[in-house]
Amino acid sequence: MSHSAQTTDRPLRTLVLGGARSGKSAYAEQLVASEAVRYVATAVAGPADADFAERIAAHRARRPADWTVVEGDPVAALAEPAPATLIDDLGTWLTGRIDARAAWESPRGIVGPDVDALVTAVAGYSQRLIIVSPEVGFGVIPATASGRLFRDELGTLNQRLADVCDEVFLVIAGQPVRVKPDRASASAAALTDAVTTNAPLTAATSAAGADLTATQAVSAAGATAAAGSVAAPVSEPASSAAAGDGSGPVLTKPVRISFGPVSGPDPIVWAAAEERQAQLTKPAGALGRLEKLANWVSACQGVCPPKQFERARVVVFAGDHGVARHGVSAYPSEVTAQMVANFLHGGAAVNVLARLADASVRVADIAVDGDTAPEISRHKVRRSSGSIDREDALSEAEVQAALAAGATIADEEIDSGADLLIAGDMGIGNTTPATVLIAAVTDTEPVVAVGRGTGVDDAGWIRKTAAIRDAMWRARPVVKDPVALLRTASGADLAAMAGFLARAAARRTPVILDGVVVTAAAVVADQLAPGARAWWVAGHRSSEPSHTIALKRLDLEPLVEMNMRLGEGSGAVAALPLLRAAVATLGEMATFAEAGVSTADTAADAEPAGA
Repeated sequence: MSHSAQTTDRPLRTLVLGGARSGKSAYAEQLVASEAVRYVATAVAGPADADFAERIAAHRARRPADWTVVEGDPVAALAEPAPATLIDDLGTWLTGRIDARAAWESPRGIVGPDVDALVTAVAGYSQRLIIVSPEVGFGVIPATASGRLFRDELGTLNQRLADVCDEVFLVIAGQPVRVKPDRASASAAALTDAVTTNAPLTAATSAAGADLTATQAVSAAGATAAAGSVAAPVSEPASSAAAGDGSGPVLTKPVRISFGPVSGPDPIVWAAAEERQAQLTKPAGALGRLEKLANWVSACQGVCPPKQFERARVVVFAGDHGVARHGVSAYPSEVTAQMVANFLHGGAAVNVLARLADASVRVADIAVDGDTAPEISRHKVRRSSGSIDREDALSEAEVQAALAAGATIADEEIDSGADLLIAGDMGIGNTTPATVLIAAVTDTEPVVAVGRGTGVDDAGWIRKTAAIRDAMWRARPVVKDPVALLRTASGADLAAMAGFLARAAARRTPVILDGVVVTAAAVVADQLAPGARAWWVAGHRSSEPSHTIALKRLDLEPLVEMNMRLGEGSGAVAALPLLRAAVATLGEMATFAEAGVSTADTAADAEPAGA
């Protein structure tokens, strides 16, 4: 039963989050206190854990006597319907699944099949369901590999469940705060329509059914802007009479993005890394660029020696482009949605390469011209961007929403522990707007910048060059304004990537850039957040001519050159092992003193006088 198929006002699936002793379980029980409840208990106390046994006993004492208690796997329980089901809690369930797979010392993702099964069971369950889970960051988790594994897996589980549940509560000190449906935001499409027509945002115009007041919207926008991110378009404060008439706010003024200048990696730590390189058991400079890379990572992390990356994260931004309808690509736009499904099933090149490089992959539908899974489309701006050779790619509200989406995704990943980010792309026709951005900013003639993209023939190349020429002509008046340039000549996916890259730099998180599409977004992101380029390294050089132009603009030298032109983040992920190798050499090699190896200086000091 889908969310839209509900016939009652009562939410079907509710997720209750909170820290230890926050009152989350008690609140969840209150939500179904008057119903016949099946209580699925996931906790089993060990014989030596008296404190945990007391907690379980307290929970049992609080439950009504007529509740049915099931101890065991919630996935199996959800195979049988019941009028109301309460699952408490998923922290102990996840611990049990990691135990069962003996995965505490394994890479992340081993319990992925268990998580998939639970999310699928919850999404397909057609009766009242309450789920209790500990919120990441609200408890004390040991700073060990096992602790980090539990944190990452629980964070992923909570996010996926929040996507498929109808409402989410966060309980703090016994006080529930409703965080979904989010009363401070609405779907980007509804916001865009309202701004474009200057019409009120109502339940009829909002796919999310958001019922925020104008005051709430302005408050939320201020909170987001204070965090250095981007807010969705909001209205001016309405009068009390207008706010109370049920029509919703009139959206008139999008909030403009403001990333501001970005300071570079720590120069003091960088110098310390260079000094340590001179002490390692090798001739000075013998490891070539690996040494410079290691110094850069050390300065990015603010510590010497640097730490190996623990959560490298690839985010593939997916979106279609109207210009693809005019013969600039060798493939139809339908391939975008098909490839998104392939990413989700782990079958794409970036999935395979990421597994080898110990990275994980996330897909974000920003502008796919079709429906995708709910968990990847919550930041969707629109279906396909405009055909930039004859119309703007986005409205003003949409470009702001796309920048906000990218910044938010960066925040989500960094807050979840990502210490290295990679942006990837998927979208038929996306090398056309990418080339327009690069050629426009660098004042390059179209024929010099245009490549074959997905492999167009000569006739396709001519059509593509003509489309890029026309789009560059349209973009000429706004080439000095990065936001206006994105609105006119990019696409929602490229704008989101630009917001993602700028926000990552502002959050002092290193990024490996991929090919021409991501690097085009980076060229604009460096204008949005001057100095952001210091936080990026180029993973590879694409065979697209405009990629070399963009790399020269950013003064970045690629790590590998393999004639790759796939996108997806594949070139960046292929370079990730080199970055890991650089970190390992600076962090794990012995110094001359530690190894008892003589240096040229010590040998000279040992020479007898007059020798």
